[in-house]
Order: sequence, then structure tokens, then C-alpha cells
Amino acid sequence: MCDYSLHAVATRPAKVGETLITTTFPGTSTRGFASESDPNVAVCMLPGTELAFAKNVRYDNRWIWTREVGFRVGKFVQIDRHVPDRHHDAIGFPDDTHVLVTLLCEGQRATVLQLPVVAQPATERARPAAAVATTPTPLSAG
Repeated sequence: MCDYSLHAVATRPAKVGETLITTTFPGTSTRGFASESDPNVAVCMLPGTELAFAKNVRYDNRWIWTREVGFRVGKFVQIDRHVPDRHHDAIGFPDDTHVLVTLLCEGQRATVLQLPVVAQPATERARPAAAVATTPTPLSAG
């Protein structure tokens, strides 16, 4: 998913194996993920998407300080969804902490390791093979 503040930006879904960069999108003050080859298109993720960063994840408050978490692997999550007009996209870490995506320092590289399994509607699920009708074979008189 992409945060509410990116609704005016072109978007596309993440793909397994691609490397993304953290960036601030033109015309917004929001940071997110983009492809190096197309930095103006936000790459959106579903909750549960797993990412591997090239280095320990860094984040800041945009004014005074920058901090680093002790992890290179995280999972895309959404927090405080019940609160409107607030950033919800975050990266969750193995110690149950999280960092909002919009606070990630620019220029970090992350590879999409795995996308979450999404349940398909019943009409799209694989249907069991139809039972093969058999016609009895007459016994030969013998």
C-alpha cells in the first residue's frame, strides 16, 4: 500500500527480487520506495512484504538527528490505521519495533525478498478436477 499522502503520485506494486531506494517524491514531503530507474513512481507494498536492506536501516526526524536500527531485514507493516490523515506505512523489525517509511533516510537500498500470500476470492481458486465419467465396458462372451 502507499500512504495517503502519495495518492497524487504515480504508483505500482513491488516485485520480488527488485532493488528499491528510499526517496522523497516530487511535490510531496513524503518519503517512500521507488525504483532507481523510475524514481518518480512510488513502489507500493502489501503488509507482510519482506525487505533486505543493504546496510542497517537509518531514519531521522528531518531536522536534528539520524538514528540507526541494528537490523537489515524488515517487514512492511501498517500502524495506527484507525487514525485518519496520518502516515501508516512502516517497516517492522524482529524486535517488534517499527519505523515509519516516511522517516527512512533517503538513498537506502532495499531488495524485495518476498511478497505476502494473498487469499484469492473463491471464484478464482483452483477448482478440483471434474470426476471422469466412465462407461462400463461390456464383458466379452467367451
